[in-house]
Parts: sequence; C-alpha cells; structure tokens
Amino acid sequence: MAVDIASFRKDVYSIVASIPRGRVLSYGQVAWLTGHPTHCRLVGSVLHGAAESDGLPCHRVVNSAGRTVPGWQEQRRLLEAEGITFRPNGCVDMKKWQWKLE
Repeated sequence: MAVDIASFRKDVYSIVASIPRGRVLSYGQVAWLTGHPTHCRLVGSVLHGAAESDGLPCHRVVNSAGRTVPGWQEQRRLLEAEGITFRPNGCVDMKKWQWKLE
C-alpha cells in the first residue's frame, strides 16, 4: 500500500506529540495508529528526520522490546527525568510504562 509521506509525517507528529509525559509507545504502535501498521520503520525514519525545533517528544518512542535508539544516550536520560525506569537489561519496562490506548 502506497503511503503519502507528507500525510504520514503529519499523522506521526500528531501521535507522538500526544504521548503523555511518563509514557512510551513503540514504533509499531505509532504506525498502527496512523493506519499503516506495517510501516514501523518508516515511523523511525520520520522521527529521525524531525528537527529538534519541532518540539516533539521523540524520546517517548522506543522499539517493541523497550530498547532505546542506539547512539542516542540522551534518550534514556530524558525518559528517566519523566520517571520512567529501566529493566536490568537496559530496556524500558513496556508493561509498566507503555501508554495504554483505551
């Protein structure tokens, strides 16, 4: 299914902007919320291209196992500042901190 990138980017930004402080979503969940559940890698690409000036809380998006972005050391610090704790393996405890979309 072809994706209109501009529309997809707008949807991703809107979803990420709505993630509450102290909660996380996975790339797959963001993709699902856009209506394109198989496009989780595209979510990552869109967020990677987001300018810091966009003010998006991109740090609240992790992979499905709760792993943070490799090489982005500040992500963990930002999440911890919001009260999010990590398991001994360095991953966010998704059962505890995942935003429950009900």
